[in-house]
Amino acid sequence: MADDSSVELTASEGCLVARVSGELDYVSRPVLMDRLRLLIARGSRFIVLDLSNVASCDSAGLNVLLLARLQADKRGARLVVACVPPQLRRMLEMTGADQVLSAYDTVAEAEAALCRIDRPEIRG
Repeated sequence: MADDSSVELTASEGCLVARVSGELDYVSRPVLMDRLRLLIARGSRFIVLDLSNVASCDSAGLNVLLLARLQADKRGARLVVACVPPQLRRMLEMTGADQVLSAYDTVAEAEAALCRIDRPEIRG
């Protein structure tokens, strides 16, 4: 069985951005979970998963995203998703996963939201 998923990393504005590509499914689950565990172990405080190149996602793929968020939480990191394809966004909404996995339309919006968390406004 071929692994049709990949994770490419870039750092930007205090966030670690991981572009996830390919299939998020039962076949790619073990490799993808290992890659995301390594990503989270890097110790970044903010992680954005760019899902713009995800071709499809089944329940196993959704489980990977939710487990990654849980692992990030345990390490004191914040993990969010961005550029979620329409079919995956519907899956997040139908399952209620959108209540625990914050989704943004763009990576820039996700980074801006995380930067607001990092630098709250000073009120006088």
